[in-house]
Amino acid sequence: MFAIIAELGWPVWPLILASILALALIIERGVALQRKKVVPAALLSDVLGIWRKKQLTSDVVAKLEANSPLGRVLAAGLRNERTNREGAMQQIEAAGAVVANRLTKNLTLLGSIGSIAPLLGLLGTVVGMIAIFASQQAGSNPQDLARGISVALYSTALGIIIAVPSVLAYRYFRRLVDDYLVDMEEQAERLLEAVYAGARPDRTERS
Repeated sequence: MFAIIAELGWPVWPLILASILALALIIERGVALQRKKVVPAALLSDVLGIWRKKQLTSDVVAKLEANSPLGRVLAAGLRNERTNREGAMQQIEAAGAVVANRLTKNLTLLGSIGSIAPLLGLLGTVVGMIAIFASQQAGSNPQDLARGISVALYSTALGIIIAVPSVLAYRYFRRLVDDYLVDMEEQAERLLEAVYAGARPDRTERS
């Protein structure tokens, strides 16, 4: 394997760096986008319980905001509970936009790696082929030529190997973020119903 990397030359290094970066991004997003960290299961119930007991203070809201992305969205609505529902909804939407931006952090880069890796692999193959044919003299051994071509094609194969998991991970995380955002929107609506429409807490807390 190391011999092949050495034979591929400089075009293989961008691919190696891309593979390391893609792996790091997949691990980082996989840890950051755990449901318990983004949309804690019992958070809305806890918030409604505190609201019913009239124990909401600026410190409680600040802790809620720092709790999770969902907490940030809910805190935006609670900070405006003395205003009208429309004003609270605007604040929730603004907080949701910030949360969405943070949840999609690095996903564009991961998707770009998935798109560019095959091109980098093709570039390596083309460079290798140019070098092979430029160095061939009349009467050269056909076996050496065939081996040189096969080694050059490893670059394209490596690019595809990097691209496939990168694209799959990108699409999975994008779908996951979309699901989280829909869940947050639904829970924010339930919070507003309880705070502004006088909805019964036991009904608003049901999934």
